[in-house]
Amino acid sequence: MSAQQPLAGRTAVVTGAGRGLGAAEALELAGLGAHVIVNDYGQPGRDGSGEASAAPAEEVAARIRAAGGRATAHLGDVADFEQARGLVQLAVDTGGALDVLVNNAGILRDRMVFSMSEDEWDSVIRVHLKGHFNLIRFAAAHWRDRAKATGRPVYGRIVNTSSEAFLLGSAGQPNYAAAKAGIVALTTSTAEALRKYGVTVNAICPRARTRMTEELFAGLGSPEPGAPDKLAPEHVSPLVGYLASPAAAGVSGQVFVVHGGMVAVVERPRIAARFDTAKDVFTADELDELLTPYFAARPPNETFAAPEVGELGRGTGLV
Repeated sequence: MSAQQPLAGRTAVVTGAGRGLGAAEALELAGLGAHVIVNDYGQPGRDGSGEASAAPAEEVAARIRAAGGRATAHLGDVADFEQARGLVQLAVDTGGALDVLVNNAGILRDRMVFSMSEDEWDSVIRVHLKGHFNLIRFAAAHWRDRAKATGRPVYGRIVNTSSEAFLLGSAGQPNYAAAKAGIVALTTSTAEALRKYGVTVNAICPRARTRMTEELFAGLGSPEPGAPDKLAPEHVSPLVGYLASPAAAGVSGQVFVVHGGMVAVVERPRIAARFDTAKDVFTADELDELLTPYFAARPPNETFAAPEVGELGRGTGLV
Protein backbone atom coordinates (compact mmCIF):
# COMPACT_ATOMS: atom_id res chain seq x y z
CA MET A 1 0.00 0.00 0.00
CA SER A 2 1.37 3.42 -0.97
CA ALA A 3 0.56 6.88 0.32
CA GLN A 4 -1.04 7.55 -3.06
CA GLN A 5 -3.22 4.43 -2.84
CA PRO A 6 -4.18 3.99 0.81
CA LEU A 7 -7.14 1.79 -0.17
CA ALA A 8 -5.15 -0.68 -2.27
CA GLY A 9 -6.51 -4.18 -1.67
CA ARG A 10 -9.74 -2.83 -0.17
CA THR A 11 -13.28 -3.31 -1.48
CA ALA A 12 -15.79 -0.47 -1.35
CA VAL A 13 -19.50 -0.21 -2.07
CA VAL A 14 -20.93 3.12 -3.19
CA THR A 15 -24.71 3.30 -3.59
CA GLY A 16 -26.39 5.63 -6.05
CA ALA A 17 -23.06 5.82 -7.85
CA GLY A 18 -24.31 6.01 -11.42
CA ARG A 19 -24.44 9.81 -11.44
CA GLY A 20 -23.55 12.96 -9.54
CA LEU A 21 -22.08 12.67 -6.07
CA GLY A 22 -22.06 8.89 -6.02
CA ALA A 23 -20.15 8.72 -9.31
CA ALA A 24 -17.58 11.24 -8.05
CA GLU A 25 -17.19 9.25 -4.82
CA ALA A 26 -16.76 5.97 -6.67
CA LEU A 27 -14.07 7.51 -8.90
CA GLU A 28 -12.33 8.97 -5.84
CA LEU A 29 -12.20 5.64 -4.00
CA ALA A 30 -11.02 3.85 -7.13
CA GLY A 31 -8.26 6.42 -7.50
CA LEU A 32 -7.20 5.59 -3.94
CA GLY A 33 -6.83 1.95 -4.93
CA ALA A 34 -10.13 0.38 -3.91
CA HIS A 35 -12.09 -2.12 -5.97
CA VAL A 36 -15.40 -0.28 -6.15
CA ILE A 37 -18.81 -1.92 -6.38
CA VAL A 38 -20.76 0.74 -8.28
CA ASN A 39 -24.40 0.40 -7.24
CA ASP A 40 -27.27 2.24 -8.91
CA TYR A 41 -30.89 1.48 -9.68
CA GLY A 42 -30.61 3.56 -12.83
CA GLN A 43 -34.06 5.17 -12.87
CA PRO A 44 -34.12 8.35 -14.95
CA GLY A 45 -36.36 10.41 -12.67
CA ARG A 46 -34.89 12.08 -9.58
CA ASP A 47 -38.14 11.09 -7.88
CA GLY A 48 -37.34 7.42 -8.46
CA SER A 49 -39.63 7.11 -11.47
CA GLY A 50 -38.93 5.26 -14.70
CA GLU A 51 -37.55 1.88 -15.58
CA ALA A 52 -34.50 0.58 -13.77
CA SER A 53 -31.39 0.44 -15.94
CA ALA A 54 -27.91 -1.00 -15.50
CA ALA A 55 -26.45 1.62 -17.85
CA PRO A 56 -25.49 4.35 -15.30
CA ALA A 57 -23.61 1.95 -13.03
CA GLU A 58 -21.97 0.23 -16.01
CA GLU A 59 -20.81 3.57 -17.43
CA VAL A 60 -19.13 4.63 -14.17
CA ALA A 61 -17.54 1.21 -13.73
CA ALA A 62 -16.22 1.44 -17.28
CA ARG A 63 -14.71 4.88 -16.56
CA ILE A 64 -12.91 3.46 -13.53
CA ARG A 65 -11.54 0.52 -15.49
CA ALA A 66 -10.47 2.78 -18.36
CA ALA A 67 -8.43 4.80 -15.85
CA GLY A 68 -6.68 1.64 -14.66
CA GLY A 69 -8.86 0.98 -11.64
CA ARG A 70 -11.06 -1.93 -10.64
CA ALA A 71 -14.84 -1.75 -10.58
CA THR A 72 -17.91 -3.96 -10.68
CA ALA A 73 -21.34 -2.61 -11.62
CA HIS A 74 -24.40 -3.58 -9.58
CA LEU A 75 -28.03 -2.93 -10.47
CA GLY A 76 -30.09 -2.99 -7.30
CA ASP A 77 -32.59 -1.25 -5.02
CA VAL A 78 -30.89 -0.45 -1.70
CA ALA A 79 -34.27 -0.12 0.01
CA ASP A 80 -35.00 -3.79 -0.71
CA PHE A 81 -33.72 -5.83 2.25
CA GLU A 82 -32.67 -8.87 0.23
CA GLN A 83 -31.08 -6.85 -2.56
CA ALA A 84 -29.05 -4.98 0.06
CA ARG A 85 -27.93 -8.31 1.49
CA GLY A 86 -26.88 -9.37 -2.00
CA LEU A 87 -24.91 -6.16 -2.56
CA VAL A 88 -22.85 -6.70 0.59
CA GLN A 89 -22.33 -10.33 -0.36
CA LEU A 90 -21.16 -9.28 -3.82
CA ALA A 91 -18.46 -7.13 -2.21
CA VAL A 92 -17.37 -10.03 -0.01
CA ASP A 93 -17.33 -12.44 -2.94
CA THR A 94 -15.42 -9.95 -5.08
CA GLY A 95 -12.73 -8.87 -2.64
CA GLY A 96 -12.91 -11.37 0.20
CA ALA A 97 -14.31 -8.72 2.53
CA LEU A 98 -16.23 -5.46 2.54
CA ASP A 99 -14.04 -2.62 3.80
CA VAL A 100 -15.82 0.62 2.89
CA LEU A 101 -19.52 1.44 2.57
CA VAL A 102 -20.67 4.79 1.19
CA ASN A 103 -24.44 5.26 1.41
CA ASN A 104 -25.45 7.86 -1.15
CA ALA A 105 -28.57 6.65 -2.98
CA GLY A 106 -31.64 8.85 -2.68
CA ILE A 107 -34.67 10.37 -4.37
CA LEU A 108 -36.71 13.57 -4.00
CA ARG A 109 -40.48 13.96 -3.87
CA ASP A 110 -40.92 17.53 -2.67
CA ARG A 111 -44.22 18.81 -1.33
CA MET A 112 -45.44 21.02 1.49
CA VAL A 113 -46.49 19.01 4.52
CA PHE A 114 -50.17 19.93 4.14
CA SER A 115 -50.17 18.62 0.55
CA MET A 116 -47.91 15.58 0.83
CA SER A 117 -49.33 12.19 -0.03
CA GLU A 118 -48.65 9.04 1.94
CA ASP A 119 -46.64 7.62 -0.95
CA GLU A 120 -44.50 10.77 -1.23
CA TRP A 121 -43.65 10.41 2.44
CA ASP A 122 -43.11 6.64 2.43
CA SER A 123 -41.02 6.49 -0.75
CA VAL A 124 -38.47 9.09 0.39
CA ILE A 125 -38.16 7.59 3.87
CA ARG A 126 -37.82 4.16 2.26
CA VAL A 127 -34.98 4.99 -0.11
CA HIS A 128 -32.99 7.32 2.15
CA LEU A 129 -33.46 6.03 5.68
CA LYS A 130 -34.33 2.39 5.11
CA GLY A 131 -31.79 2.20 2.29
CA HIS A 132 -29.07 3.40 4.67
CA PHE A 133 -30.21 0.97 7.36
CA ASN A 134 -30.31 -2.04 5.03
CA LEU A 135 -26.72 -1.70 3.87
CA ILE A 136 -25.47 -0.81 7.36
CA ARG A 137 -27.26 -3.82 8.86
CA PHE A 138 -25.53 -6.35 6.59
CA ALA A 139 -22.15 -4.58 6.59
CA ALA A 140 -22.21 -4.40 10.40
CA ALA A 141 -23.02 -8.10 10.70
CA HIS A 142 -20.15 -8.89 8.31
CA TRP A 143 -17.66 -6.87 10.36
CA ARG A 144 -18.90 -8.22 13.67
CA ASP A 145 -18.55 -11.80 12.46
CA ARG A 146 -15.03 -11.13 11.14
CA ALA A 147 -13.96 -9.48 14.39
CA LYS A 148 -15.30 -12.36 16.45
CA ALA A 149 -13.63 -14.92 14.19
CA THR A 150 -10.21 -13.27 14.42
CA GLY A 151 -10.45 -11.90 17.93
CA ARG A 152 -9.28 -8.45 16.83
CA PRO A 153 -10.72 -5.28 15.28
CA VAL A 154 -11.34 -5.19 11.53
CA TYR A 155 -11.02 -2.49 8.89
CA GLY A 156 -14.46 -0.99 8.34
CA ARG A 157 -15.60 2.44 7.19
CA ILE A 158 -19.13 3.77 6.72
CA VAL A 159 -19.85 7.18 5.20
CA ASN A 160 -23.52 8.15 5.23
CA THR A 161 -25.14 11.01 3.33
CA SER A 162 -27.28 13.42 5.30
CA SER A 163 -28.13 17.03 4.43
CA GLU A 164 -28.23 20.51 5.91
CA ALA A 165 -31.98 20.15 5.50
CA PHE A 166 -31.98 18.31 8.84
CA LEU A 167 -30.31 21.34 10.48
CA LEU A 168 -31.97 24.29 8.78
CA GLY A 169 -35.41 22.94 8.10
CA SER A 170 -36.75 22.67 4.56
CA ALA A 171 -40.33 23.81 4.16
CA GLY A 172 -41.00 21.94 0.95
CA GLN A 173 -39.20 18.75 1.97
CA PRO A 174 -40.61 17.42 5.26
CA ASN A 175 -40.05 13.83 4.10
CA TYR A 176 -36.47 14.48 3.00
CA ALA A 177 -35.54 16.54 6.06
CA ALA A 178 -36.95 13.86 8.38
CA ALA A 179 -35.06 11.10 6.54
CA LYS A 180 -31.80 13.04 6.69
CA ALA A 181 -32.24 13.72 10.41
CA GLY A 182 -32.84 10.02 10.91
CA ILE A 183 -29.62 9.24 9.03
CA VAL A 184 -27.66 11.40 11.48
CA ALA A 185 -29.19 9.53 14.43
CA LEU A 186 -28.49 6.21 12.70
CA THR A 187 -24.89 7.33 12.14
CA THR A 188 -24.17 8.24 15.76
CA SER A 189 -25.92 5.13 17.08
CA THR A 190 -24.06 2.82 14.69
CA ALA A 191 -20.74 4.53 15.48
CA GLU A 192 -21.17 3.60 19.13
CA ALA A 193 -22.29 0.06 18.34
CA LEU A 194 -19.37 -0.71 16.01
CA ARG A 195 -16.57 1.16 17.78
CA LYS A 196 -15.28 -1.95 19.55
CA TYR A 197 -14.98 -3.77 16.22
CA GLY A 198 -12.71 -1.08 14.74
CA VAL A 199 -15.38 0.33 12.41
CA THR A 200 -15.84 4.09 11.96
CA VAL A 201 -19.17 5.66 10.97
CA ASN A 202 -19.58 9.26 9.84
CA ALA A 203 -22.06 11.39 7.90
CA ILE A 204 -21.60 14.16 5.38
CA CYS A 205 -23.96 16.99 4.44
CA PRO A 206 -22.84 17.90 0.91
CA ARG A 207 -23.70 20.82 -1.33
CA ALA A 208 -23.18 19.91 -4.95
CA ARG A 209 -24.63 20.59 -8.38
CA THR A 210 -26.27 17.30 -9.35
CA ARG A 211 -29.45 16.05 -10.95
CA MET A 212 -31.17 16.21 -7.56
CA THR A 213 -30.21 19.84 -6.93
CA GLU A 214 -30.55 21.31 -10.43
CA GLU A 215 -33.66 23.30 -9.47
CA LEU A 216 -32.25 24.46 -6.13
CA PHE A 217 -29.08 25.89 -7.66
CA ALA A 218 -30.62 27.02 -10.96
CA GLY A 219 -30.70 30.63 -9.83
CA LEU A 220 -26.95 30.65 -9.28
CA GLY A 221 -26.23 29.97 -12.91
CA SER A 222 -23.42 27.87 -14.30
CA PRO A 223 -19.80 28.87 -13.82
CA GLU A 224 -18.09 30.80 -16.61
CA PRO A 225 -16.27 28.61 -19.15
CA GLY A 226 -12.93 27.63 -17.69
CA ALA A 227 -13.88 28.87 -14.21
CA PRO A 228 -14.00 26.35 -11.34
CA ASP A 229 -17.45 25.22 -10.22
CA LYS A 230 -17.65 25.61 -6.45
CA LEU A 231 -20.60 23.22 -6.45
CA ALA A 232 -18.96 20.43 -8.44
CA PRO A 233 -19.31 16.99 -6.77
CA GLU A 234 -15.52 16.67 -6.96
CA HIS A 235 -15.31 19.15 -4.07
CA VAL A 236 -17.13 16.59 -1.88
CA SER A 237 -15.51 13.30 -2.86
CA PRO A 238 -12.05 13.95 -1.29
CA LEU A 239 -13.65 14.08 2.17
CA VAL A 240 -15.28 10.72 1.47
CA GLY A 241 -11.90 9.37 0.41
CA TYR A 242 -10.31 10.65 3.59
CA LEU A 243 -13.02 9.17 5.84
CA ALA A 244 -12.63 5.84 4.03
CA SER A 245 -8.86 5.80 4.51
CA PRO A 246 -6.62 4.53 7.32
CA ALA A 247 -5.82 8.15 8.22
CA ALA A 248 -9.36 8.60 9.60
CA ALA A 249 -9.19 5.67 12.03
CA GLY A 250 -9.79 8.04 14.96
CA VAL A 251 -12.74 9.87 13.37
CA SER A 252 -16.18 8.41 14.10
CA GLY A 253 -19.67 9.57 14.99
CA GLN A 254 -19.07 12.90 13.26
CA VAL A 255 -21.20 15.00 10.92
CA PHE A 256 -19.55 17.20 8.29
CA VAL A 257 -20.82 19.95 5.99
CA VAL A 258 -18.74 19.98 2.80
CA HIS A 259 -18.71 21.96 -0.42
CA GLY A 260 -16.47 24.11 -2.65
CA GLY A 261 -13.19 23.87 -0.75
CA MET A 262 -14.79 23.98 2.72
CA VAL A 263 -15.30 21.33 5.39
CA ALA A 264 -17.16 22.16 8.63
CA VAL A 265 -17.54 19.83 11.61
CA VAL A 266 -21.06 20.03 13.04
CA GLU A 267 -21.25 20.15 16.81
CA ARG A 268 -23.82 17.97 18.50
CA PRO A 269 -26.78 19.87 20.01
CA ARG A 270 -26.05 21.61 23.30
CA ILE A 271 -28.34 23.04 25.96
CA ALA A 272 -28.96 26.68 25.03
CA ALA A 273 -30.71 27.67 28.27
CA ARG A 274 -32.02 26.07 31.44
CA PHE A 275 -34.96 27.02 33.64
CA ASP A 276 -35.77 25.58 37.08
CA THR A 277 -39.04 25.85 38.91
CA ALA A 278 -39.13 27.76 42.18
CA LYS A 279 -41.61 25.17 43.47
CA ASP A 280 -41.95 21.41 43.24
CA VAL A 281 -43.73 21.43 39.89
CA PHE A 282 -43.92 24.01 37.12
CA THR A 283 -47.18 25.82 36.53
CA ALA A 284 -48.22 27.24 33.18
CA ASP A 285 -47.98 30.76 34.62
CA GLU A 286 -44.42 30.21 35.84
CA LEU A 287 -43.37 28.82 32.45
CA ASP A 288 -44.96 31.82 30.80
CA GLU A 289 -42.92 34.16 33.02
CA LEU A 290 -39.68 32.32 32.21
CA LEU A 291 -39.99 31.16 28.60
CA THR A 292 -41.96 33.91 26.88
CA PRO A 293 -39.36 36.66 27.54
CA TYR A 294 -36.55 34.27 26.61
CA PHE A 295 -37.98 33.46 23.18
CA ALA A 296 -39.06 37.05 22.60
CA ALA A 297 -35.40 38.09 22.92
CA ARG A 298 -34.17 35.54 20.39
CA PRO A 299 -34.11 36.16 16.62
CA PRO A 300 -37.49 35.44 15.03
CA ASN A 301 -38.02 31.89 13.75
CA GLU A 302 -34.66 30.73 15.10
CA THR A 303 -34.54 26.99 15.70
CA PHE A 304 -31.29 25.05 15.65
CA ALA A 305 -28.09 26.99 15.11
CA ALA A 306 -26.48 26.06 11.79
CA PRO A 307 -22.71 25.90 11.35
CA GLU A 308 -21.14 29.10 10.07
CA VAL A 309 -20.66 28.07 6.47
CA GLY A 310 -22.22 30.99 4.63
CA GLU A 311 -25.72 31.87 3.58
CA LEU A 312 -26.03 29.77 0.43
CA GLY A 313 -29.25 27.84 0.66
CA ARG A 314 -30.33 29.15 4.07
CA GLY A 315 -34.04 28.65 4.39
CA THR A 316 -34.23 26.34 1.37
CA GLY A 317 -33.97 22.61 0.86
CA LEU A 318 -30.35 21.51 0.67
CA VAL A 319 -29.50 18.10 -0.73
